[in-house]
Amino acid sequence: MQMIIVDDEAHWVDNLSTTKPWHTLGIDVVHKAYSAQEALQILETHPIDIIISDVLMPEMTGIELMKKIRESDQRIKCIILSGYSDFEYTKEALRSQAVDYLLKPPSDQELLGAVKCAIEQLETEWGNVSSFERTQHILRENMPFLRGQLLLSAFRGEKLLLGEWERRLDSYELPFRFGECALMLVRMEEEFGQYRNNGQHLMDYAIMNIAEEIFGDFAHAWGVKEEHGYLAFLLQYKEGQPITSKESSLEKAAMHLQAKVKQYLDGSLSIVMTEPFKFPDKLADRYRHALAYFRQIVGDEREFVIRAGDLSGGVTSGVLDVIHAPPLLKNLLEAGRWESAEEKLSEIFAELDERWSDSWEHCLEAGYLIASSFTNYCHRNDHTLEGLLGENIELLRTGEAFASIGKLRSWAMGALYKLKETASNEVKDIRSIYVRKIQSFVEANLHLDVSLRALADHVNLHPTHLSKLYKIETGEGVSDFIFRLRMETACHKLMMTDKKVYEISIEIGYLDPAYFIKVFKKQFGQTPKEYRESN
Repeated sequence: MQMIIVDDEAHWVDNLSTTKPWHTLGIDVVHKAYSAQEALQILETHPIDIIISDVLMPEMTGIELMKKIRESDQRIKCIILSGYSDFEYTKEALRSQAVDYLLKPPSDQELLGAVKCAIEQLETEWGNVSSFERTQHILRENMPFLRGQLLLSAFRGEKLLLGEWERRLDSYELPFRFGECALMLVRMEEEFGQYRNNGQHLMDYAIMNIAEEIFGDFAHAWGVKEEHGYLAFLLQYKEGQPITSKESSLEKAAMHLQAKVKQYLDGSLSIVMTEPFKFPDKLADRYRHALAYFRQIVGDEREFVIRAGDLSGGVTSGVLDVIHAPPLLKNLLEAGRWESAEEKLSEIFAELDERWSDSWEHCLEAGYLIASSFTNYCHRNDHTLEGLLGENIELLRTGEAFASIGKLRSWAMGALYKLKETASNEVKDIRSIYVRKIQSFVEANLHLDVSLRALADHVNLHPTHLSKLYKIETGEGVSDFIFRLRMETACHKLMMTDKKVYEISIEIGYLDPAYFIKVFKKQFGQTPKEYRESN
């Protein structure tokens, strides 16, 4: 857990943060803030759980700080410290849901007891949020969607370890086991076209319910609507079913489904069923096989119920697997996942070497897809592939890059390096632009609001991202830069002008001159007046 101690009196902050056994309560990090504004800046960039705040501070009171926090976070626990036993302060603190209101100086028992109480409240609240019952309720509500997404990802060829398959099947309450399954693709014919813009999902749901009812007598059915518009069902026989002919029982049930949909929904179906295969290993392969059967055999014919046998030449023979399996190369490039993109290319070439070393056509197919992915990335980022590759584009124009697997590998890896190098330079340039914008804004508005939130709004970034970006680019935190600039500006004005201390305080963003004097003395060991006189 993380905590902030806030007080304009530095000795209170330093004493409480360093001399108390916070680690025994599970507090890992204790931040120090010498004003409410500093506390709010820390809140922007750190996951704070508890705040201990003085009640009377310049610029913003502890009560006002609590109210500000409540605008964006209801779960942070606040403890108020005060040198005044004022009933109105106490009442306001309670209204703002303070855990406790302690008088200075609090005893260790009082202070640690208040923090322990805050921790117990946090654990109770977060425990309720993450409770098993709540998780199970959410899981049940989203179960159909989760089951469908799992099956779709398997169709796309996404690989899961067997242990992960077991965990998912169990979590989603799917009664499937590893072993023999069949796949059924269902195409709704044109009668269902009238529902395309109004009620199509209800028709899908109705057909899936009818199918699960019919097949449920002897098999488990797991259905989803896939990306080509077919309804897809994974079917597995229930254990202990006395079925003499599995193939005929599946075909009989498929014709039954066809008849019931015709009878009750007034629409016709065409159905392709696969031969039994090993689940989950062959699922993606059988899915592509069934799609090809619809495309090559069923075509435009209507109301078919057909088993997908072997096609001439084999449906899946000669198909490149890795380059078409997710994550796709173009998606990795778009996300800037350069190491993963390089691994993807290595896997593509490993497959070419192992399975298609003698096939120029497979090399050509892979080359076109790789070049297409690179070109797509360039165009999405306002570049041209020719502009990034220079003379190496000639290997693509002449087709020399596709002449062999070795030449394609060399060209593709070189092109990837160029894309990565350009992206890295652009990131650095963009960071520099953001840093210059931030610094210019602070320099021009030092007397106004230059909080992390105000800077984030100015450059249209999230405060956390802005803070990290600035630190990476400059090695200095945003708040450190602002403080340093304020102190440097104050020193310059003290030496080069005859402005009064309170005028300089306001000009650099400290509305309370007394607080400015305290901060200045802590930084330089002298008051502003002493500094002016000594310089």
